[in-house]
Amino acid sequence: MIKFTIRQLEYFEALVQTGHFGRAAALAGVTQPALSAQIAEMEQRLQCKLFERGSRAVRLTEEARQLQPRIERVLGELRELGGVAQRGRSAMHGRFRLGIIPTVAPYLLPRLLPDLRRLYPDLVVELREAITDTLIADTAEGRLDGFIAALPIEHPRLVRDELFTDRFLLAVPRDDAGFVSPPVPPESPALERLMLLEDGHCMREQALAVCGKVRPVAMANYSATSLTTLLHMVAHGHGVTLIPEMATTADRALPDLRIVPFAEPVPSRRICLAWRANGSRQEECRQLAQLVRSIAVSDDPGQMQSEPDPHDREEKIAKGEDRPAIPQTV
Repeated sequence: MIKFTIRQLEYFEALVQTGHFGRAAALAGVTQPALSAQIAEMEQRLQCKLFERGSRAVRLTEEARQLQPRIERVLGELRELGGVAQRGRSAMHGRFRLGIIPTVAPYLLPRLLPDLRRLYPDLVVELREAITDTLIADTAEGRLDGFIAALPIEHPRLVRDELFTDRFLLAVPRDDAGFVSPPVPPESPALERLMLLEDGHCMREQALAVCGKVRPVAMANYSATSLTTLLHMVAHGHGVTLIPEMATTADRALPDLRIVPFAEPVPSRRICLAWRANGSRQEECRQLAQLVRSIAVSDDPGQMQSEPDPHDREEKIAKGEDRPAIPQTV
């Protein structure tokens, strides 16, 4: 029977994630020769090549692709065992791997991370920003402990805790004389100039749903991987774009940008925290969800609408911490 060490499995995972021996060694916290030696030993025991070495990157062989999901499952189970041990020591302790979508991360994290550091000094948060499909797969396979994204999220191994509702507005050039007066109806011709995020971003589908019967023609010429890029394009007169209300502080940074509301019913997205149904960090995820809800309602009035907490509202976020009460609406 072929045997591998946990260290070898971790090095394999690091090399798969980075595609580079030097970066994999840095991620694993070892020297490159040490990592290379362990990978070579795995290949010797298997009597096959796992990675094709290139001058700038490495590629997985077919044998490595077959091993990858199995190694990920083994490491996921081992991390679950570690999480069980940590839970016996204290809540929100140790390493917590959190995923978050790009259209939420820049606006929520500046508020969330300082609170986490203050409330839970023994917690080490490792962040991964990615699109929803990637976060779902990483959480289901144990590479993440939980993630924050917009609904819908459908996966049989995941549970969801709704956090708040984030309304959409329309970002337009400030000096655009041809733009119609707000509020903007879903059939407005202005939406023909809507610019979208690239495929894979959930906000792309949400933007298309907002358009109603109007077909955006600008989407054929413009797309971006970040909302910030789209807002800069709007500010320079290239079109219009959808902006979540939590991101409206960008209006202050771009003087050539104007944010206008939609007509009722105002389109919105629902933000949630999701984690594995059988994961060992479920209580920590619930505490994290409670903290995000408290942040949502403590922001400027009307920025985000907090969802009702499905858990006991009288329970405090952290033992000995007196957090403000969370109302049903803002």
